[in-house]
Amino acid sequence: MEPIDALWAFLVAAAVALVVTPLSARLAYAVGAVDQPKERGLHGRPMPRLGGLAILLAVLVGGALFLAQTDQTRGILLGAAAIAVIGAIDDVFDLAAPIKLAGQCVAALIPVLADVRVEAFTLPFIGAVDLGDAGGAVTVLGIVAVMNVVNLTDGVDGLAAGVCTIAAATFAVIALSLDRVDAGVLAALTAGASVGFLKHNFHPASVFMGDAGSNLLGLLLACIAIQGVLKTAAVVALFFPLVILAVPILDTGFVVAKRIKYRQPVYRGDREHFHHRFDRIGFSQRRSVLYLYGWTLALAALGLALRFVPYSDDRGNFHTGWTVVIVAFGVFAATASVYLVYVLEILKFRRFREIQLRRQAAKLDGPVPSDEEIRAEIVRDVETGEFEAVGR
Repeated sequence: MEPIDALWAFLVAAAVALVVTPLSARLAYAVGAVDQPKERGLHGRPMPRLGGLAILLAVLVGGALFLAQTDQTRGILLGAAAIAVIGAIDDVFDLAAPIKLAGQCVAALIPVLADVRVEAFTLPFIGAVDLGDAGGAVTVLGIVAVMNVVNLTDGVDGLAAGVCTIAAATFAVIALSLDRVDAGVLAALTAGASVGFLKHNFHPASVFMGDAGSNLLGLLLACIAIQGVLKTAAVVALFFPLVILAVPILDTGFVVAKRIKYRQPVYRGDREHFHHRFDRIGFSQRRSVLYLYGWTLALAALGLALRFVPYSDDRGNFHTGWTVVIVAFGVFAATASVYLVYVLEILKFRRFREIQLRRQAAKLDGPVPSDEEIRAEIVRDVETGEFEAVGR
């Protein structure tokens, strides 16, 4: 197998997903796998949700043509098929959360039993960390976690598919550079399947990937990270998946923490995801998704810089010039992150504060403040921090 196979795998998987996705939408309508408009959703009409089956077919075709048929490869593809089927059943019948979790664990166990597992990883200045007998269990938990991270991110047209395309393409470049050709090809065909599906899923979407797709992509990305990065001796191996998948990880971490804080079930949906918060600010779906794509790309660039910029000799000695370069990438990623926090928090505050000021004026039967007066008051509030609570 040659690295060029990764390019062909990407193109074939993209073509298959592009052609088959409309057929999966028809199947969804036929079997009743249709997502009805709901309060926390951002779409206003029924949508078919079996697009994940098209992604699965694209992955299986690309895998059959371009992946070496090893026990590990077969384990990953079998696990992918298992979780896609479980997700499709959920898309039709809306399974209870414990049953879905059990299905995720079973699907994750399939590649782990085929030796797709993390038994040790390397940390800077510390060296190898051996997980010993706990490696299998930790790997299952990690795969299930990534599945749920992608699943929870899939709430607006094109978001999960686009973020997974960027993540998988980045993993492909890193894995191929580390001579992990099988993992690189798997990552490339995963990116291809995602981008082929994205043609039909970008706003205004004609089909959703559903749990069949989000869980599938989560399992594939987790297995790619294990085979292509974590099993290597790269000093920053552990940081690659954390940086590349930072946006969905942060999104999921935020909403789960908030649900725990307010004593709500962690599996119950709400309107606190990044894309919901953008919607409350007044962003369109396209603008919300493009902002999150940009954030993901900034972090992916940092991940690639960590791999290719020779800033260290891996023994604690840093090259000054290259260290400046890597710091610049870090500053760029941090700036993008801070800017998104600014947009999500400050602009959200401004919108709520404007509503509050108008309501206060109406209650007092006073003159309606002009737009200029409201903007001036909000600027003063932001600068001084002195204002009435606007609610959570």
